[in-house]
Amino acid sequence: MALPVSLRTSVIPQELELVACEQLVEIVPLVAMERTAFISGAYGPLRPPSKCKVPIWMAANLKMKKKCHIVPPEWLNVEYLQDRLTRETTEPQFSEMPFRFAEIAKVLLDVASDDFQNSDRLRSLLKDIREARQAKSREGLSKLDHSDLNLPNLCAIEINEIRPFFVRAMGVLTQLTKDPAGQQMTY
Repeated sequence: MALPVSLRTSVIPQELELVACEQLVEIVPLVAMERTAFISGAYGPLRPPSKCKVPIWMAANLKMKKKCHIVPPEWLNVEYLQDRLTRETTEPQFSEMPFRFAEIAKVLLDVASDDFQNSDRLRSLLKDIREARQAKSREGLSKLDHSDLNLPNLCAIEINEIRPFFVRAMGVLTQLTKDPAGQQMTY
């Protein structure tokens, strides 16, 4: 969702991607490596061709050096995403997706598109899902009521996009519901 500069006080998408890179993903290593300790934890040992779970940042680094193949997460396939797109376009509520699906998918598809079947189709489906969810967000914000707000299954990047607008809107609603004496009015 494109916002004016004055409303962009949230975390930028690249920072959200950095946070998402702490999520674990399965890889198939192409090189052997002993267990290695990092600040975020110890990972390994890597023994080809056995699968191993490592953070996305490590998987991306190994992939760029051609030392592993990344195993796609169970939700990052055409059938699953097509089902979610259908739900997004036919049901009023947000469909359940991993909390950082957009960030994880972007990083993995940027680094390891050759490890995914139909990577172009995956990108297209992800874009369509994001657009459908953004449309729901905009529609929901137009019906904003300060007494009740329920947005289940909203993801990290979507929360980040609407946060500045939401904070300002709540401030305006609070000002509008005060009586002239400055006391909060109840309805």
